[in-house]
Amino acid sequence: MSTSLAPLPENALEQRLQMLIEGVTDYGIFMLDPEGHIISWNTGAQRLKGWRREEILGRHFSLFYPPEAVASGWPQEELRLAQARGRFEDEGWRLRKDGSRFWANVIITPLYGPMGELTGYAKITRDLTERRQHEEELRASEERVRLLVESVRDYAIFMLDPDGIVQSWNAGAQAIKGYRPEEIIGRHFRAFYTPEDQAAGKPELELETARAQGRVEDEGWRVRKDGSLFWANVVVTAVIGPGGDLRGYAKITRDMSDRRRLEELELSSRRMNEFLAMLAHELRNPLAPIRNAVTIMQLESLASPVLRNCRDVIDRQLTHVTRLVDDLLDVGRLSTGKIKLRKELLRLGDVVARGVEIARPIIASRRHTLTIEQSDEPLYVHGDSTRLSQVLQNLLVNAAKYTPEGGHIALRAYAADSFVYLAVGDNGRGLAPEHLHTIFQLFVQADSGTAAAAESGLGIGLTLARSLAEMHGGSIEAASPGPGKGSTFTVRLPLAAPVGTAEEEAESDLAATGLRVLVIDDNRDSADSATDVLRLLGNQVECAYDGEAGVAVARRLRPHVILLDLAMPGMDGFEARRRLREEATAGTTPFLVAMTGFGNEEDKRRTRAAGFDAHLTKPVELEALVTLLNDARARAAARPA
Repeated sequence: MSTSLAPLPENALEQRLQMLIEGVTDYGIFMLDPEGHIISWNTGAQRLKGWRREEILGRHFSLFYPPEAVASGWPQEELRLAQARGRFEDEGWRLRKDGSRFWANVIITPLYGPMGELTGYAKITRDLTERRQHEEELRASEERVRLLVESVRDYAIFMLDPDGIVQSWNAGAQAIKGYRPEEIIGRHFRAFYTPEDQAAGKPELELETARAQGRVEDEGWRVRKDGSLFWANVVVTAVIGPGGDLRGYAKITRDMSDRRRLEELELSSRRMNEFLAMLAHELRNPLAPIRNAVTIMQLESLASPVLRNCRDVIDRQLTHVTRLVDDLLDVGRLSTGKIKLRKELLRLGDVVARGVEIARPIIASRRHTLTIEQSDEPLYVHGDSTRLSQVLQNLLVNAAKYTPEGGHIALRAYAADSFVYLAVGDNGRGLAPEHLHTIFQLFVQADSGTAAAAESGLGIGLTLARSLAEMHGGSIEAASPGPGKGSTFTVRLPLAAPVGTAEEEAESDLAATGLRVLVIDDNRDSADSATDVLRLLGNQVECAYDGEAGVAVARRLRPHVILLDLAMPGMDGFEARRRLREEATAGTTPFLVAMTGFGNEEDKRRTRAAGFDAHLTKPVELEALVTLLNDARARAAARPA
């Protein structure tokens, strides 16, 4: 038995179709007559466009279009195209009843009667405003990214296809590599690599690594369009599609040439400082016995005036060479920030006395007169006594060098406006206005062709003075009426308030006696001459030429003071110090002094950490040696002989 459904009457089918159309709310579905007048209107059209059926029927559909579209005749053109093509689809702005716009997708289909005559049009409209907004936002975002990438000039940012062919090129790439977009797009990126890297397959290896790992970073030499090299930091990132397929590579290149040059300069500076430290050590070793020999001649009576004059010449020149060595080392320390200040409350008068004392020989040798004017009230600064004395010394030496023989140098120390001032004036060569600032630059000398400049050293004294003053929170200024009219250098330092009652420091006892002293140094000239100096100062002295012998002598001598060289073959000074400490009995521990050509702050820190009581840098000045002996004598007095 079979059943079949009878076909619906035509009017019933039309009713159901109308009900279906009425039930659609997401689409505006309506009919137009052949001239474009609205003859039907569904619920979706009312919801979408805002007009009720009774408001819109009979009106022309052009009222849904913006005025500019109506003026151009676009609504009628849509009907014409629909009739010509059988179907027309378009997207564009449309109007609602309230005048607001929405982005519409429109499909117009012509309708024909049984005889083929045009009876009207079916029109379906859908609101795609939200989708368009997303698309516009995406396009705007892409445009912002494009503009951002295009405007970046510090980085070369470009795309490669999977084979390494350049696909895009930003302004930074053009600035760094030198190619215009039309010159490089379509070429392989291996053009940026050196011939050696190309032969080694480095470009292809980078792409393989980026594909396998997702990203690769490298630094190396790259080639510009003009053939010049630059040091580049390169990041290559694989671009993978949604399906896991390789779309290409994003490549970012940065020119790091300046950083590399800076690193090379820092390395060169570090090596130079190491060389200067070694040079100073090697120079100080031979300077030490020369200084000791001069000291012996100063302590002994010399009947011959010729010999006395020779002794004084050697002393002055030795002091000059020693100062040059110290200045070279200080420049290296300043450049690396290794100068450390040991600040304390200082009386300015003591700084003046120490600076003048060091500079007095050169002032006297050029037969200058020196006048000193100081405040009756004591003035105080917070600083490093040695370094501030060095500042004043350099200014006095500079004045002496650039003032013709028999000149006048005036030193004035005073306070004003919470600062203390040290002004060093002379009636010497003076300075041209253009030299008042450049004179403080490293290795710069005013009147570099003059004899005075040739004698003045390396042109680093004023640089050191200014840097040390600035490290104390101060400054140095130069003033001069002009060439031939003298000059004045003024140091300004913050004034410090005294804490309690300032105690006068005792004078160094230059007649220290009664000490047993052991000198251990593998440089026989240095050891022997130091022994002679110490004996002339009234001490019982023995020497040894290596660490093992020194330890053996110490067992017998039981010295109060041991002057110990550090860089000895076999048992060096540090190992000898350890052995000497181990063998010392209670109450007999000697005053251990590191006596070495190594004299920077790191060397002194190392000897302090190793347990040395003091550090003397070769060549040892007599005053420093006597001061150290006085310290050792005071300590020795507290224990039995």
